[in-house]
Amino acid sequence: MDDPILYWNDVALEANRVSHTNGKGEQTGPALSSRALAIVHLAMYDAFVGASQSALDPYLTPKPASASSEEAAVAAAAHATLSHLFPSQKPFFDLKHAQAAPSGANLMKGHQFGLMVAKNILDDRKDDSGAGDDGHASSMAYGAHRPEPDNPGQGYHAPFYGAGSKGFAITDRHELAAPPQPPNDPYYISALREVRGQGIAPELMGTVPPDLDRRTADQTVRGIYWAYDGASGLGTPPRLYNQIVREVAMKTPNPNNTGTPNTNTEEQNARLFALVNVAMADAGILAWDQKYVHDLWRPVVGIREHDTSMGPTGGGNDNIGDNCDPFWLPLGAPSRTRWARTSHPTSRHTLRGTPRSAQRHSTSRVSFMEWTSGTGTRTTCSTTLCSCLTR
Repeated sequence: MDDPILYWNDVALEANRVSHTNGKGEQTGPALSSRALAIVHLAMYDAFVGASQSALDPYLTPKPASASSEEAAVAAAAHATLSHLFPSQKPFFDLKHAQAAPSGANLMKGHQFGLMVAKNILDDRKDDSGAGDDGHASSMAYGAHRPEPDNPGQGYHAPFYGAGSKGFAITDRHELAAPPQPPNDPYYISALREVRGQGIAPELMGTVPPDLDRRTADQTVRGIYWAYDGASGLGTPPRLYNQIVREVAMKTPNPNNTGTPNTNTEEQNARLFALVNVAMADAGILAWDQKYVHDLWRPVVGIREHDTSMGPTGGGNDNIGDNCDPFWLPLGAPSRTRWARTSHPTSRHTLRGTPRSAQRHSTSRVSFMEWTSGTGTRTTCSTTLCSCLTR
């Protein structure tokens, strides 16, 4: 096997795709899927570091006294964590484990160390909250998050996950200031008008008032691309970002390496994929925490019920405000049988920035939910992960 990290990364990405296709509901959605990928890649990282006696510091499991088979350790750690997270896919993981066929000395020693690494990381994450919404009730207040009118049975995804899960690398959490509030905040009104004109369903484009900017064809393509989130046969954005990172790792010369090829070594890939997936997992935890702290309604509800006479608490009004459209629907992602409406940017736009932290976003749907940081603590990286991955 050329690189066990890339091999098992590919297996993990396939598990993500299948989990959103087979109907078993294992690690679905951006939050849980990013958590699962972080667990698997941290297990692979610790297994590689310990088995190879790398100079890198371990994340959780101390290095053993002597080296062992790196291939066997990584394979055991990846197989064990994947089988725990996606039990319905264990036959597939068994097949890939057999096909990996680790060879060389100290195979059993490496295998046993990999199993210990997997047990340790799974034990460390056993108290994380799940994605269920039992016990969560939506507020009927004006401006509060409620199900979309065109998808009333969608429920609430992971309302307790962010607050109930510890970070992988963060030691403190961002506390965001309250977002601009309807109905009169100028920033809110500007964002609402932008989304109303540029985020509307194609069949309703003719209803956009003439004083609003309409979506261009290029913006439509970008909107549809980013609307794919947990689609059958595709998986979640963390899978797509890992695929991009794979291309970089396999094809881009590393300036720190000499010789041919000078792409990433196994050690560098172990570190790289741990960093990327931990960053996305922590982004999901922080985003889901603040999402349900502020509980701001989705754009489709906000546009339909902007006038205070609308919605479950509305008092009736014969003169609906110009910024309210009771029949507005968002651009959606095409599925096999219908347009899957999506109008909440939390997951894909939070996770989208983490593989490349300097990336900035200017899509209209982000601006509707965007707000500035408050005076709370800044997120910092734990000394464990920073020292072992980012030095």
